[in-house]
Amino acid sequence: MTSSEPALGQKLTAASGQKLTAASLTDDLSFLMARANALSLAAGNAALAPHGLKVRSYSVLALAVDDSRPTQRELAAFLRLDPSQVVALVDDLQRRGLVERQPDPTDRRANVVLATDAGRALYAEAVEAARAAEERLHSALGAAERAQLAALLRRIAFVD
Repeated sequence: MTSSEPALGQKLTAASGQKLTAASLTDDLSFLMARANALSLAAGNAALAPHGLKVRSYSVLALAVDDSRPTQRELAAFLRLDPSQVVALVDDLQRRGLVERQPDPTDRRANVVLATDAGRALYAEAVEAARAAEERLHSALGAAERAQLAALLRRIAFVD
């Protein structure tokens, strides 16, 4: 971790936790989603590290495994990343033999991203680690609450 990165693994002390969780900011939905996202990214990155992945590269690999044949432009739009970030992620995964680019049969100017056999095998291992981390992170919620949260977040995430 560099000095400019937030210390996501640090926990609040009991006293500071009580003081700060009583702040009006904890009623702000955007703050709550951002904090939950930061915790989720930290847990996901930690769980995926033994597989040589981070949440972003795992997301690209998961979409490549899915056989939806996404273009790099589609990946950027869906993941809400700058196209140059997606190029770097795909470059890294391709260098590792986990994905390959193939010309898009419907648009000669675009490439689709497909998982290789090695990518599918790594994804099969990594998905279990990611799910276990998610279960730990959301353990305070019951199954019905997790399903409800997922449904609500889908409504927000895919409004456009």
